[in-house]
Amino acid sequence: MPTYNFVNSETGEEFESFMKISEREEYLKTNPHIHSVLTAPAIVSGVSTSTQNRVPDGFKDVLSKVAEAHPASPHGHRYGKKSIKDVQTQRIVKDHVDKITKRVGAK
Repeated sequence: MPTYNFVNSETGEEFESFMKISEREEYLKTNPHIHSVLTAPAIVSGVSTSTQNRVPDGFKDVLSKVAEAHPASPHGHRYGKKSIKDVQTQRIVKDHVDKITKRVGAK
């Protein structure tokens, strides 16, 4: 049920009321000295997880499935499940790439 803003034309008093749309129409018919006031609607655009810096548990399952499908991606490194063999292989590859990069940079 929405909240409506009204003004009493006799007293000039503004007030809010929480009611159904059908109740609002009936209320305005039975109280001719009450008029509806137009206001901007309160819209919620989404839910932020940045304050807690957490990912919802159900979405973690989705992220892990994506990571399994793309293990070499940054997403795969962050959310993927890694075996000891995978971790050691990645470390050896990184060390080798660093060694080759240093040799090429020195020439």
